[in-house]
Amino acid sequence: MTGSNIFESPEIKYIHFVGIGGISMSGLAEILMRFGYKISGSDLKASKLTKKLEQMGVKIYISHDESNIKNPDLVVYTAAVKQDNPELIRARALNVPIMDRATLLGQIMEKYPYSIAISGTHGKTTTTSMITTIMMEAGLDPTVHIGGELQSIGGSTRIGGNKYFITEACEYVESFLKFHPFLAVILNIDLDHVDYFKDLEHIKSAFLKFASLVPDNGCVVACADDPGTSWLLDKLTCNKITYGLKSENALWSAKDIVFNDMGCATFSLTRNDEKIDTIALNIPGIHNVNNALAAIAACHAFGCGISQIKEGLRKFTGASRRFELKGIVDGIKVIDDYAHHPSEVKATLKAAKNCRHSKIWCVFQPHTYTRTKSFLEDFSNSFSDADSIIVSDIYAAREIDRGEIHARALCERLSSKGKKAVYISGFENIAAYLENHASTGDIIITMGAGDIYKVGEIFLEHKKIAAAI
Repeated sequence: MTGSNIFESPEIKYIHFVGIGGISMSGLAEILMRFGYKISGSDLKASKLTKKLEQMGVKIYISHDESNIKNPDLVVYTAAVKQDNPELIRARALNVPIMDRATLLGQIMEKYPYSIAISGTHGKTTTTSMITTIMMEAGLDPTVHIGGELQSIGGSTRIGGNKYFITEACEYVESFLKFHPFLAVILNIDLDHVDYFKDLEHIKSAFLKFASLVPDNGCVVACADDPGTSWLLDKLTCNKITYGLKSENALWSAKDIVFNDMGCATFSLTRNDEKIDTIALNIPGIHNVNNALAAIAACHAFGCGISQIKEGLRKFTGASRRFELKGIVDGIKVIDDYAHHPSEVKATLKAAKNCRHSKIWCVFQPHTYTRTKSFLEDFSNSFSDADSIIVSDIYAAREIDRGEIHARALCERLSSKGKKAVYISGFENIAAYLENHASTGDIIITMGAGDIYKVGEIFLEHKKIAAAI
């Protein structure tokens, strides 16, 4: 490339994506098509995302093979793709430039005067979706790149105007250090991704580097209640806006919080301890009050009015796999949630506890062997609000099973603490167990970052078939 940025390289007209079926990669492909690039891509299996791209005119290859490289000007790959991938090897042999996903996303951010990056160990997708909904309500026409699906934009990507760009900023392998935020939201800093980060100090240092990318005329929005975010605020020279529920130093806060039968909060929004308005959320949990405060602070900084913020939050009913109601059958609610860290599990179950229910069933799929092993004790203390817990096999994701940890270990730890927990292998078996044990008024929550949502879908389908017989 002649320039450091692809948009400064006129010779780049055709870009090939290795791993295009990922939610981020597919969204980036859409955005680049908006800028006039020809796109192709490969993945190991077809999905609704690859089919959507095909309908848009993208050539999709269902395989990773060197023959898929047909003289592109640039090859982009996702972090899940190894360096010995045949398409990367072929691209190098042809001297085709190669770029990782995070670098590409960072370069796209540079195209927009106001790029908003939402970071944090927990809550990124929900808060990004809230900000998106509010800014759309305010008529700001943002371009959006979310790590989950938002029904109001028809997926994970929205092609809007050329002024505002909203994206999640993931800390894994410090990929967010390749971004160019004008406004950065930092929701919380907790130890996670222990296959990369050595300890909490390591991850805190990564977030500090990320926050330091914000220019002096930009802004960092951060939670004053969180020790990690409070620690880094004093080290920044840009504008800072705080929010929180407990800290006296928080500019934005929520008072007089009450929950309805679905666990959704209504609260008095305050700024400098002065009541501004009453906000009603349509997603459950105290953790989402905090997420809403982060969204309010960020959107207000860009000139959104309180009435627009209030209406945007009223319209927001959640992103996919974030306390998503999958269906109700025989009076049993089936909910799916992406929670896969001990703190997230605890927050989600606390939100469920505020919903009207008879019994809470949590079907948990541990995500990665390293996380399960490192946080085994923390996980065992995270399910206090569940009445019964079913633990499925560990979802490997990017890892290899080295035989160091098994899902049964979590069941044993939970049982030793007096919790009713059972290990069941196989989604059909889990669904059958629930069919035999769950009753009217119960809530079933499938939980995890893998494919555990399929259990709820199987359960609902079996119940509907049984009712039709």
